Amino acid sequence: MFDIVLNMREELRETRKAMRLHGLKLGAAIAGALTVGAGAAFANEPVAMALGPQPAASAVAENVTWFHNYVMVIITVITIFVTFLLGWVILKFNAKANPVPAKFSHNTAIEVIWTVAPVLILFAIAIFSFPLLFEQDVEPTKQKLENGEYAEIAPEDWVTIKTYGRQWYWSYFIDTENADGEVEVVEFDARMIAEDDIPSTPGARRNLSTDNPLVLPQGKYIRMNLAASDVIHSWAMPAFRLKTDAVPGRLNQLWFKAEKLGVYYGQCSELCGRDHAFMPIEMRIVPQDQYDQWLSLAANDIDEATTYINQVAPRPAAPVRVASAQ
Repeated sequence: MFDIVLNMREELRETRKAMRLHGLKLGAAIAGALTVGAGAAFANEPVAMALGPQPAASAVAENVTWFHNYVMVIITVITIFVTFLLGWVILKFNAKANPVPAKFSHNTAIEVIWTVAPVLILFAIAIFSFPLLFEQDVEPTKQKLENGEYAEIAPEDWVTIKTYGRQWYWSYFIDTENADGEVEVVEFDARMIAEDDIPSTPGARRNLSTDNPLVLPQGKYIRMNLAASDVIHSWAMPAFRLKTDAVPGRLNQLWFKAEKLGVYYGQCSELCGRDHAFMPIEMRIVPQDQYDQWLSLAANDIDEATTYINQVAPRPAAPVRVASAQ
């Protein structure tokens, strides 16, 4: 079954390329016009006055962006067509231009068209959306190599993180092995850096940076198990097109691949009380050796681990002053 889905996914990618070559670059142009400024300054954070999504940080996120552009074309065509029809009806069939109204009750051809056309439009959307939903929801078991072949994804290629949403910060739990081969849990909280501390914290972003960022290794698949200890929260990371609720008494899960080095920002995206707007997420993707060192330090002292990661993988300077990552 998975091989069938993989083949279907590859065929859809080839179809997308062909469609781009035959006119759907218009969708990218429209979306590009809406995202002016989104790639300026730093690609992994929100930019003032941007209208579109942040640049994609993973292959799945790129597919989501393509689908966004594709649907934008469909929406634009429908909007223009409906606006034209409204204008035509207003001008042609008003009381002054048409004093004697028509008395027919139906038109078979028009009724067939307005029934079949929406079905075809929904089908054109569904053939791309369902594989994309599958790709986002189901953890992959194989990965495509540079030579075009597929290889099994081994358990060591995954990093599992248990994440709790709390009012109003995030708690992370990562399993690791000590020198004796015993499993230990690295646990730490990530709270927003207060605005008064922003000037004294290098590279900190207002309402986005946290005291202890979540650090992940480049090239690994990340599995996040999400829950909450009080009310419903939502862990959202726009650059990866991720948003999953953290619900008390329920375990939700998301996955993504940490492909590109950098600092990424998100926020809680479910209204959760007084300080909902001050519950950011800061994530740093670093090389494997830096991650291993950070994890080793975090097992003993999270403050020492944060100091280390700030030295080897600091935040970019000159932050963009914005209030939200949503």
